[in-house]
Amino acid sequence: MSNVSETEKDPEAGPSAAEPGDPAALTSREPAPGNGKPAATDTPPVAAGTAESAADAPAEDATAAESGAAEGDTATAEAGSTEDGAAKAEADTTAEEAGNAKDGAAKAGDAKGGAAKAGGDTAAGEAGKADGAAQGGERVSLVKADPFGSFAPVPDEEPGKARRVAARVGNAVGEFLGHEWTMAAVGSVLLAAVMTWPTLRNPGTTIPQDTADPTLQAWQMSWAGHILTTNPAQLWNANAFFPSNYSYAFSDTLLGYAPAGMLGSGPVAALVRYNIMYVLIYALAFFGAYVLARQLGARPTGAVVAGAAFAYAPYRLGQAGHLHVLSIGGIALALAMLARGHGFSLRDGYQPDKRRWGWVLAGWLVASWQISLGFGIGIPFVYALLLAVLATAISWGYRHVRKWGVTRPFGWKLFFANLGGGAIFAAVGGLMAYPYLQVLKEHPYARRSEELVGLFSPPLKGFFIAPPESWLWGEAYADARGTLTWAPEMALLPGFFLYGLAFAGLFVSTWRLKHRVWMLVGVLGTVALAMGTHGPGKGEFGYLALYRALPGFDGIRTSGRLVVWTTLFLGLLAAGAVSAFAARAVELFADRTQSEPGDRAGFLPRLATLIPVMLVLFEGAHNTPHPVVPTTPIAMSSVRGPVMVLPSHELFDMNVMLWSTDGFPKIVNGGSGFTPLDQQELRQTMQQFPDEQTVALLRGRHIRTVLVVRSQALGSAYERAIDAPIDGLGLTRTEQGDVVLYKVEDS
Repeated sequence: MSNVSETEKDPEAGPSAAEPGDPAALTSREPAPGNGKPAATDTPPVAAGTAESAADAPAEDATAAESGAAEGDTATAEAGSTEDGAAKAEADTTAEEAGNAKDGAAKAGDAKGGAAKAGGDTAAGEAGKADGAAQGGERVSLVKADPFGSFAPVPDEEPGKARRVAARVGNAVGEFLGHEWTMAAVGSVLLAAVMTWPTLRNPGTTIPQDTADPTLQAWQMSWAGHILTTNPAQLWNANAFFPSNYSYAFSDTLLGYAPAGMLGSGPVAALVRYNIMYVLIYALAFFGAYVLARQLGARPTGAVVAGAAFAYAPYRLGQAGHLHVLSIGGIALALAMLARGHGFSLRDGYQPDKRRWGWVLAGWLVASWQISLGFGIGIPFVYALLLAVLATAISWGYRHVRKWGVTRPFGWKLFFANLGGGAIFAAVGGLMAYPYLQVLKEHPYARRSEELVGLFSPPLKGFFIAPPESWLWGEAYADARGTLTWAPEMALLPGFFLYGLAFAGLFVSTWRLKHRVWMLVGVLGTVALAMGTHGPGKGEFGYLALYRALPGFDGIRTSGRLVVWTTLFLGLLAAGAVSAFAARAVELFADRTQSEPGDRAGFLPRLATLIPVMLVLFEGAHNTPHPVVPTTPIAMSSVRGPVMVLPSHELFDMNVMLWSTDGFPKIVNGGSGFTPLDQQELRQTMQQFPDEQTVALLRGRHIRTVLVVRSQALGSAYERAIDAPIDGLGLTRTEQGDVVLYKVEDS
């Protein structure tokens, strides 16, 4: 049975060849008069052979195929109709159909139709078919115009390289700004600016708490920035405490803030720098605790509670004048990075697929930076890290060996990241420890005795007493502070609201029970250690045991500063409780409103869980004074050292250290955690200045300038230095405003 095309089977199925003489069947290529060739049109001849033309005129394809078959060569006809799609119709036409059409096609065909058969040229074949159809009285439409083509939209132009790069950069910036960590960091800074206000109101003239220790620490940052850019080899031999060696190590150095010290110069820049850093350390403490809680598995609201508790605990308000004690953000941040790099969280446990050696290395670097800020907080952190490393190694090894069928991968990259990072941490610790050991060698009386530790050890009730700087509790606990022998280091309240949230976290929490138990052990253990000689067995089973056994602890006189770790454990317990409350509140709200927990309908219950955050922050509100720092005498900008400023005592000498940031001349003055004996002797002797003995002493120590601040000397033991007679002493005296300037002449 012969194959028949769909058009032939059903004439209604598609367009058919127009009947001869039908005026409606007009070809798009009318033959040119007299020569039988197609007339020129807007469409190139090759376009007539496209698939679109073939689809519009299937009848013509069949006619052309029959004309080619009249010569008995179906294959040649297929070659001539490759581009117009007529080959399919011709393939469906049988040899019998070709025979039946042979006679009519012979009468209608011409030489060009034969050329299509013989040569296989597409364009010539089309011309032959068109001429043949025209001579046979048949006219076929080859092109069907699209009446809507002019209304088609203009194709979009492909963006250029610059626009593509700009789009990618914009997307990256948008993702960065919208990332949780970015928003947490920015929020931490804004919150710190509010919570520490008015620190940034007059940063060039005022300073938080008092004008003693803060001015010393402003000098420390300035000295580090100055000497590291001029003569790094003399870092530890500071310009103060002339002529003592390693004088920069007489107290915690804040060396990690040296990059900030490289910006600006002079006392005003030092004050501005200090006030900015004061705000930023609160922000870093909040951010560090937040990311640690999030890494361990807390919900955002719970993590905010942990950050607020760690950064704004009431006890920290009493340490407003000790920047090295407030600088604790690196502790939490380093722990968060190390946990993230090891793929560990309390909620999900150890996840090997989330290991990242880069985070591990970054965690060790942050830890190294933290101990460069001071050993008062840094030494306990060193031992805490060592304890964490040992506990993790033992736990991992035990689980790895016990479950023989389960492998717990660690990886060489992670191993070497820990090895390299730990080596850097140890190297920084060793380099920092060396000058302190030299100070102890030259000044053995600087070592903290057990009696001194006992003097600063807080009783248990100290953890329930707020410092006077607490806006909420300060006045209420004034009488209780009176019962403490050294209230500034013994009023250690982490927060009553924090106590309540942590207690709730023991029973309702996102943490597992065993983790809550360990956190409770951490709270009780750190409280016992922080109590010093008031701890179990009068400290024999606590702090004193560490003091005697572990290197470095004998350099810490204030055991109460271990409350930092107590607050961290309390904050994590509170974060677990608030996270559980937040999750349950969203679930209950979803059940009540018949919505999904992840819908925006859960916004209200999440907002309600911010109440604990507000309570913790409310408890951290302060009334810290911001006194005006004494103005730097103009004479300090022109004197050449070594110089001694009178009066001289520990607190005022710290102001003088700040003044010396204008050029850093060598000064005899200096205040720190201890007083060198030779400095103490000089102070006592200079109370008789000017006389022969003091002038001879100054010449022997190569001190050529004495600067007396009149307003400070009045009423002090140094008052006679203002206007005592100097005849025959080899001195010259001039006055510059509030300053009396003496020059020691060569003998």
